[in-house]
Amino acid sequence: MKEIEAILLVWGVRDEVLEKLPVDGYWLYGEYDFIAKVEFRDVAGMERFVEELRRLINGGTFKLMPVTLSAVKNGAEGSETVSVLESLKVSAP
Repeated sequence: MKEIEAILLVWGVRDEVLEKLPVDGYWLYGEYDFIAKVEFRDVAGMERFVEELRRLINGGTFKLMPVTLSAVKNGAEGSETVSVLESLKVSAP
């Protein structure tokens, strides 16, 4: 089964809320307060995660951006071309 990878951005919340987030990530100082890479086994798991965030954050000040990654290696004698980002779909409350 293919995993879903996504980027989580959170803004406009207090530090106490950030400490309760159920993922490891990085605290930021600027427009966003927190960023993390999250992985899900399926769409249903991602939807449960979004519902948990809505309850925790109270206001929906977050974006979850699923990404589809692909890499193609073409090369002759050490040269290679890599295509990284295939598609990006923003999911915000």
